[in-house]
Amino acid sequence: MISPGTLVIALAGLGLFVWILAKIGRALASMAELLTAMVVVFVALWWACKAVFWLLSQVVIHWRTSLTVIAVYLWCIWVGWIWLVLNLGGLALILGVWRLLDVTSFDQWCGRPLRSWWLRWAVYHLKLPGWLHACGLSVRDAALPVEVTVNLVGRRKASRATARQSGVQVPKVLGVRSGPSWDEVRVQLVPGQKPEDFDDAARALASARKVARCQVRELEPNVVSVDFQRRDQLAALVHSPALPEGQSAVDLRKVWAGRTEYGHDWRVPLLGSGAHCLTAGASGAGKNSVMWCPLVAAAPAIRSGLVRMSGIDPKGMELAYGRGIFARYAVSGKDALEVLDGLVEEMETRKREFAGHVRTIPLSTDYPLELLEFDEIGALTKYTDRKTREQIVERVALLNTQGRALNISVRGYVQEPTKDTVPVRELFTRRVCLRVTSKTHVGMVLGDGAYERGAWANRIGDSEAGVGFVWGEGIREPLRIRAGWVSDETVKALEQYVTNGGTARPALGGEGVAA
Repeated sequence: MISPGTLVIALAGLGLFVWILAKIGRALASMAELLTAMVVVFVALWWACKAVFWLLSQVVIHWRTSLTVIAVYLWCIWVGWIWLVLNLGGLALILGVWRLLDVTSFDQWCGRPLRSWWLRWAVYHLKLPGWLHACGLSVRDAALPVEVTVNLVGRRKASRATARQSGVQVPKVLGVRSGPSWDEVRVQLVPGQKPEDFDDAARALASARKVARCQVRELEPNVVSVDFQRRDQLAALVHSPALPEGQSAVDLRKVWAGRTEYGHDWRVPLLGSGAHCLTAGASGAGKNSVMWCPLVAAAPAIRSGLVRMSGIDPKGMELAYGRGIFARYAVSGKDALEVLDGLVEEMETRKREFAGHVRTIPLSTDYPLELLEFDEIGALTKYTDRKTREQIVERVALLNTQGRALNISVRGYVQEPTKDTVPVRELFTRRVCLRVTSKTHVGMVLGDGAYERGAWANRIGDSEAGVGFVWGEGIREPLRIRAGWVSDETVKALEQYVTNGGTARPALGGEGVAA
């Protein structure tokens, strides 16, 4: 039996032990509170630092917007918001008058920056990531888990599982530049993507933006420009330039030929690099505009003798309408060989004269630019007898490979741009694809991948004669153009102008013409 003294001692010890545990618990609680407070303060400071850093980075990255907000805030404090409203109203009035008086300079100096800023924040920064994700241009980390939530919906308690995608990376919008008809959106690719992925999704992006065309250009290995066409600058007919009244200088390396989709002049070289040009297009696509418009622009040089024209016209119709400007002219295969032989002979003569003295012969009336217009080239490179066909192909190949430095240029036109029809098509350093009947023809003319880059020549309408895409030396991406339309009256006026009102021109071979 436990004595009363032992029981008292045991109870006292138990009380002491409980008291010690209470002290330890209070100490641990105080330490836990202190650690919790320290963690809370640390996390708060960490997020505050991140927020400050993010805010500062946004201020630096978007410095224009930041300066504008700061300026408005300081103006409201120092001057007052009423004067701010009055000044903004006056500025808007001045800009409106400026736009009415000179829309070109207004758009260049003011309209484009404002439109670019607005479209970036109101359209592309908000909507483009969603469009890219919907078009399959986002990358998801497959290593991250997928969280699945099951909801019981409906009277039948049917269970439906919805997966919430996590770890999805979407390309980042770096900047927007807006022109008169195009928006150029610079996008940074995420790891795992390549520019070709955007080429494949160009049509889907155009549909998402609700525009007619979308073109993708590679700017850097991990940066592309996604260009959206807001409006068609080539919808209206482009007229050829008027013939000058007298003699004037012409830069044969940049001859006016029409307009580009960016609203700029489209100029083509008749001399030097890129002068050998092959134009492909279906019947009625506007090949005549590509042919005649540069000749109208270069009329003073043709009249002065700096350009000597040669023409091969198997149909006997197109070039015949202005045959007075041609020193050499042919319709049949035999006559075409005579014209080509004359050009090859002239090329060999210039070789003997200038070999070892100059790399490119100077342009003069003694050694003018020999410009050959070869209409319906396929009629004589495929649809003729084998011997004549082989001879014509051989001579065209010689002129294309050796003629540039000797001031000899060849411009061909064809409806069916297959390799069988035009065996020398790769020797034309610049190519124009007008409306064609097949998607495959686009790649045959402009090269592999041209269709994916936005050269949708098979989708050009029948009423859009002269509209096409150009690719060649100095042009990295297919460029949409519209050649200047030349009327029958303008062709006759060109013939009258070049021949000085009917003065005879010498016949140099083939079926020579005297106007």
